Amino acid sequence: MKARQLFRYKGRQEEVIVEMVVWALPAATTERPHSIKYRLYCGRAGKCLIRYDNESGKGDHRHYADHEQAYPFKSLDELLADFRDDCVRLAGWRW
Repeated sequence: MKARQLFRYKGRQEEVIVEMVVWALPAATTERPHSIKYRLYCGRAGKCLIRYDNESGKGDHRHYADHEQAYPFKSLDELLADFRDDCVRLAGWRW
């Protein structure tokens, strides 16, 4: 069974672009015990301001520009709230 896309969003406000894609995995894995795969991006003029993802081999983490740090995934709702807050704080995004 394949991953099932839960939602996709892409928006633009002036030079800022926000993209969110979230999938439900068919089963939990060691790297994704929550059974969620995601890619959340906010950038301006082609440069990443904030990105949350959980690509294979890295687990849950986020990028602030060129800095990367582990992200303590608790729930999908909290992940999206943290990302939205960062978009507002770092890019002036209006939800």
